[in-house]
Amino acid sequence: MSTKNNGQANALIQEVYKVIKTNIQQAKFSEAILLCQKQLAADLPDNDRIEVLYLLVVAQRLQGEHHGALESNKMLLELNAEHARAWQENGYLYSAMGEHLKAAQAFYQATQLNPALLSSWRAIQPLYDKQGNSKAAAIAKGQVEYLAALPSAVLGATDLMYEGDLHTADRICRQFLQTKKHHAEAMLLLAEIGIQLKVYGEAEFILSSCIELYPQNKVAGMAYLKLLAKMAKFAEAKTLADKLLVASPSNAILLCAKASAMVGLGEVKGAISIYQDLLQQNQDQPGIQLLLGHALKAQGDLSAAIAAYQRAYHFNNELGDAYWSLANTKTYHFSDAELAAMEALVSKPKVSLENRIHLHFALGKSLEDRKSFDAAFAHYAKGNQLKQQQIKYNPDAFEGQVAKQIETCRPELFARLQAVGEQSADPIFIVGLPRAGSTLLEQILASHSKVDGTMELHDILGLASKLQGQKNQYPAILSDLDKGYFARFGQKYLQDTHVYRAGAPFFIDKMPNNFLHIGLIKLILPNAKVIDARRDSMACCFSGFKQLFGDGQEFSYGLEDIGRYYRAYEKLMSHWDSVLPGFVLKVQHEALIDDLHGQVQRILDFCGLPFEQQCIDFHKTERAIKTPSSEQVRQPIYRTGMDQWKNFESHLSALKDVLSKGA
Repeated sequence: MSTKNNGQANALIQEVYKVIKTNIQQAKFSEAILLCQKQLAADLPDNDRIEVLYLLVVAQRLQGEHHGALESNKMLLELNAEHARAWQENGYLYSAMGEHLKAAQAFYQATQLNPALLSSWRAIQPLYDKQGNSKAAAIAKGQVEYLAALPSAVLGATDLMYEGDLHTADRICRQFLQTKKHHAEAMLLLAEIGIQLKVYGEAEFILSSCIELYPQNKVAGMAYLKLLAKMAKFAEAKTLADKLLVASPSNAILLCAKASAMVGLGEVKGAISIYQDLLQQNQDQPGIQLLLGHALKAQGDLSAAIAAYQRAYHFNNELGDAYWSLANTKTYHFSDAELAAMEALVSKPKVSLENRIHLHFALGKSLEDRKSFDAAFAHYAKGNQLKQQQIKYNPDAFEGQVAKQIETCRPELFARLQAVGEQSADPIFIVGLPRAGSTLLEQILASHSKVDGTMELHDILGLASKLQGQKNQYPAILSDLDKGYFARFGQKYLQDTHVYRAGAPFFIDKMPNNFLHIGLIKLILPNAKVIDARRDSMACCFSGFKQLFGDGQEFSYGLEDIGRYYRAYEKLMSHWDSVLPGFVLKVQHEALIDDLHGQVQRILDFCGLPFEQQCIDFHKTERAIKTPSSEQVRQPIYRTGMDQWKNFESHLSALKDVLSKGA
């Protein structure tokens, strides 16, 4: 369908929504129901179907058709299990039918998905009172008082944020802050909206300002800690955690935040001690067991990590992340009992969406290990489908970013700004797609006596985000910046990453997504080295599709999306080779496996490093590794993963079709 036809269809459905809503407001419920049913008989996109179903549920409830409304809502929640207002409708329906326990459960689910639903909090409080659950009733009462006291604009913007309308929420919040410049809740809300929009630099400024203005505001402190961790600013996060711990030295959340920052800084033993101290007081803390497992895995103590993950699901048998963390070791094999437990859990409606996503990916890996490939793919596909409900990835937007890089980063730009950046040759960037072999390349280079391995550093991404700003200025702004900025940016990068180094002359920055910013890297660090970790397209894309990432990589949860991303990546890498010849070394994963010695020599020559045998014996190098490939690179080279995608070939036609079209 053309863009014009799409626009006409959208305008038409919006007009229909307006009529249905007017009918509901005028108590013409039968007319509203008939109009909804007429729309649902048509071939609607999922988003429109969800909206019409919601209006149908409301009309049916107000008409007194409780059972019909529940059936309509069931269809809605099958399309979007995280629709907070649909859960709220279930709460109203069960209350009207006298099923108070089910009503309380539905209202609770609504408040978990959208904590700004004041109506649900008000409805759930008396239900908790009836159950004699005084603790839950007190929490609900406190939330009602907190939300009711918020200015209407802030409450409305908060609601919009949780409903996913980030740009409207952002606009309303900014308008409010023009009149109430230092309103704490509004500042915190604007920062949270910024985080969800991935404008991390602005969110960081708002939160740091909020803490300056309100040093006793614990919510601001915790929000800032979370953001620093998300931005991988672990040194700052550890410092802030220590500062906040002065007032609350035994606060488990702050201690865990400090320990997580320490893992990020490579201080893994100290972090493990903190987790173990907390668990010594009480083992029944599944979240901390999970964090302990991650730290032990990063340290290389896999058996202890597995035991921690098992304790995590022992104390919370619905904790999908514990099962996925076991699967994500890539070496763990689930027992029949564990497999049966996961299969039972994933079909329970009360299990949260987040837990079900983790369980589906874990089941996919477990069944793949058992060579039940069709059943495994069904779980991978369902996990990816559910994950897509949580994210709003737009492949057109990413392809637009690539087009802007190609348009801006022309030979004349680099000729005009030649050698204006910081001249240090210390950084070695490893870029590419996730699951393309970048961790193996990092382990090989980090085994060299003159190279420090670090982690996936976020500094280049952070700089790009700051240059982007609110007005989408990046990368076009590179043409307009004063020449002096580039050296300062390079110096700042070296200064901020120094904390991750251990004294070697060179260090690795293994952030795969930096391939989008190679032009920026060349301008601020012209003598850096860049290595492109490349892998067969089908193997790489399907490996990404099977992987549940901790954060980011939103493109990986759809076969067409990941195929389009791979093609855009290939197109951009070809552009960099054209405008920056010799700046990037492509290392093909399959060639590395076939000729380890020859490829290692080639990599070391590119980096200006003498040959060292320990680069061949990389699996013997002991260092903390936090990526999904951590256990694989602690083994010698193996070929078993090269053709795994062929076991699923009958399910991958959508991916093949996209990849066959070329860049």
